[in-house]
Amino acid sequence: MRIVVLAGGIGGARFLRGLKQAAPEADITVIGNTGDDIHLFGLKVCPDLDTVMYTLGGGINEEQGWGR
Repeated sequence: MRIVVLAGGIGGARFLRGLKQAAPEADITVIGNTGDDIHLFGLKVCPDLDTVMYTLGGGINEEQGWGR
């Protein structure tokens, strides 16, 4: 099964974590929010994409709501 999800931020990340548990064999494609991306001190910061990747990769701090 192939699933495409529009997601961003902690809500989208939590939804995706649940979706992966509910459909572990599915091929999931995420179209992530880039509306909050900024350039800071010459670096591109993508907070919503980072949150999704940290959550799915097991690196999220549940109390803070962001990675490491």
